[in-house]
Parts: sequence; C-alpha cells; structure tokens
Amino acid sequence: MTANSQVRRGQATRNHTRRKAGKAISQTVLWIITALFLVPFLYAILTALKPSGEELTVPLTVIGSSLQWDNFVKVFTEQPFGRYMLNSLIVAALGTVVVLIVSALAAFAFARLQFWARDKIFLGYLATMMIPGELFVVPLFLLAVQFHWVNSYQGLVLPFAFGAFGTFLLRQFFLTVPREIDDAARVDGAGTLRIFWSIMLPFARPTLSVLAVFTFLNYWNSFLWPLIITTDVKTMATVPLGLAFFTSDQGTQWNLVMAGSLVSMLPTALLAIAIQRNLTKGLLTSGLGGR
Repeated sequence: MTANSQVRRGQATRNHTRRKAGKAISQTVLWIITALFLVPFLYAILTALKPSGEELTVPLTVIGSSLQWDNFVKVFTEQPFGRYMLNSLIVAALGTVVVLIVSALAAFAFARLQFWARDKIFLGYLATMMIPGELFVVPLFLLAVQFHWVNSYQGLVLPFAFGAFGTFLLRQFFLTVPREIDDAARVDGAGTLRIFWSIMLPFARPTLSVLAVFTFLNYWNSFLWPLIITTDVKTMATVPLGLAFFTSDQGTQWNLVMAGSLVSMLPTALLAIAIQRNLTKGLLTSGLGGR
C-alpha cells in the first residue's frame, strides 16, 4: 500500500508539473500574440504624434523629434472631420437598426413560418452572399439616381441594408429554439407577431448584439459606396473618405491620417465595450450549427 501511495503521489506531482508547464507555455504564447497585435496600434500612436515630415524618414524612427499632440486638433481644423464622424455615426446607426429589423423578421419567417418553396427561396437568398459587392455598385447607383438618393443618408444606408448574412445568422439561432415554446405560446393565445416580439427576440439578444457590431463596423468602414454616392464631400462624406482627404499633391500627411484613424476608433470601441457581455455570449451561442 505504501509503494502504491508513493507511485500515485509521484504521478500526481508529475501531472501537476505538466499542467503548470502547459499553463506557462499557453500564457507565453498569448502574451506574444497580444504583443504582435499591439505593435501596429502603438506604431499608429507614435506616428500620430510625430511632426510633419518625420513619418517616413530614413532610417525610420519610432519616436519623432517632439510629441505633437496638436496633430489631433489639426485633424478637425484642416478638414471638417467632426462632420465626417457625425455622418458615419448617423449612417452606421441607421444602417444597423434597419439591418437588425429586416434580418430578424426575415430570419423568423424562414425559421418558423411555413410557406411555398421556403427552403429553396432561402437558398437562393443565401447564394447572393457569393456575389462580390462591387458587382452591385453600378445597378445600385442607377437605382439611387432614380429614387433621388444621391448625396443623402438614405442613399448611404438602404442599398446595402438587405444582405443575407444577418438573416442567415439569426435563422440559424431561431432553429435552435424548441418549437414547443411556440406551441405553448399559441395555447396561451399569442399570435405570430407576439411570439416573435416577446419570445424569440429576447432569446436572440446575444446574437443580435453580434450582428449589430458586425453591421456597425461594415457601415463605419465602408469606402467605395460613400465615394460613389456622395457628391458634396464637405457635408456628406464619411470617416474613410475624410481620411483620404489628407492626401494631396504634396503627399500624404501620415501623422494626421494616423491621428484621424485613432479618433475614428472610439465609437466602435465604445460600442464593443457597451455590449461586451451580450457580444461574448452571442459569439458562443450564435446558432451557426443550426438544427
């Protein structure tokens, strides 16, 4: 018995040592990956603080001759960057709301309602995800001209608010909700819209958070469509276009581009922090497995 106890004690000690070594290795790898992700961010900060003309000096310097904190002020004085931020915020917020409403309704219909050729229609709708968005630019612009949406918020928001990704994501989640819940609600007198609003949407809150972040980022970072649809760049341009305006015949003011990029990160970072709990849960239970 004593020998067996010693063997078990030795095995437990070795297992504990292996777990500690594995934990140490995992933490080291995570720190290395974190550092790799932080290096570009730190370089952007240091470049934003450099004086003009020192961004691309040879040899390349990490820190400029002085820290120019007023570069963050120049971003708003040399260009109407505040207006660009407001335009992007309006477009991204409106686009996110429209996408959430449309995607949730369509996903509920494809997941819960019975109608002719439902699955075939969904497959056809899903197939649009394989078409590059650039192919839609010309026909969408012609439609925007017909609807007098050029240089307007509705022109910036609506043409790309009806994609299939959000519908697919929410439909897959709705399929994981037991149908017995619907049956019980109908027994209690709930109609289809009541089931959608009072039962399905609360369940889908984490997945809606994931879709909201993806949609907000997509609208916020969009460059090609705002470039095409806006004609009055001083009043309707968005942040990506505003950053491009720091390029002139004399070259690109990289310090101001970096400063503007850092400022433009604030709304998306605040959004991610605000819905962090639902976002984390939604990434784990987004329903991509389906049923």
